[in-house]
Amino acid sequence: MNTISRRTSLKWMLMMGSVATSMFASLPSYADDTKINVGALRFTSHAATFVAFERGYFKDEGLDVEFKFFQAAQPMAVGVASKDIDYAVTAISGGLISLAEKGAIKVIGGALMEEAGVEGQKIIVSNKAFDAGITTPEKLDGKSFAITQAGSSFHYVGAKMAEKEGIELTYKPMQKVGTIIGALKSGQIDGWSIVPHIAKPLDAAGAVHIIGNVADYIPNYQVTTVFTSADHAANKAETTKAFLRAFSRGAADFNEALVDKTAGEAASEDMIKLIHKYVYADRPYEKAAPSIRNGAMRISANAALNMESVQDQLDWFKSEKLIKDSITIDTLVDASYLQ
Repeated sequence: MNTISRRTSLKWMLMMGSVATSMFASLPSYADDTKINVGALRFTSHAATFVAFERGYFKDEGLDVEFKFFQAAQPMAVGVASKDIDYAVTAISGGLISLAEKGAIKVIGGALMEEAGVEGQKIIVSNKAFDAGITTPEKLDGKSFAITQAGSSFHYVGAKMAEKEGIELTYKPMQKVGTIIGALKSGQIDGWSIVPHIAKPLDAAGAVHIIGNVADYIPNYQVTTVFTSADHAANKAETTKAFLRAFSRGAADFNEALVDKTAGEAASEDMIKLIHKYVYADRPYEKAAPSIRNGAMRISANAALNMESVQDQLDWFKSEKLIKDSITIDTLVDASYLQ
């Protein structure tokens, strides 16, 4: 009959305990569903999610991600509210706030932001407008300014710019970004504001003229936010935290490679190639690369949310009677996820 000494037995128990601890430490720290759908637009501004996916950061958190691509932000917000998608990134709009007021969604973090000294959104005008003398933002007085819908982020930006310049704009809702670009090229619209990876190539191609920077009018503007359904925020906290951790790692890589440019040229090139799988994928890499590189804006570290900027946006929506006065920042934001 085999026997095991007390000392050997104790050693064996300690060893097995160590193995068990190691095994459990390597498992995801939550028991929620791991299959998630993530909404995205094919913009450089959504790069953090692409990086987190391509570099395995979602997998590291035990998340099995599938992307669902959209043509505009509003349908993506509706997709989160209906739980067709689980997480997404978009700008704060009247529609998004209304969904929050109905108890359908919650903002859980920050994404794209304006920062002094860092490339940001541009104010652009058509060639027709530029040739007519509209060479600076204050000369847009009385002119048309493109927005997707009333209460969109484009509407907010135009209004803040007009307020600071003391001018009046005529807003033209055009629903889709592609429609706006076509209207600018044909001279049907005078002005617009848009992210640099769209503005700069259009300017370089001679299709429009850049006449200003949004950061000059809205410093530290929280352009886009990370959001999920109110149900996920309340009942799938560990999955949500895991998503934010992976997203934040992707943002850090992106900022280091293309915004701060501290990772070296090889890392920048690798980042552009990664993003090219999703952005301007229909163009040859040589043509897409400059647009991706020039369009890099800061993505908030650790998904931090500029609450002052969010409050300013809410105040503007209220002033325009686009949302109810009773809506507070707590209606929109679940602050338990903020760092």
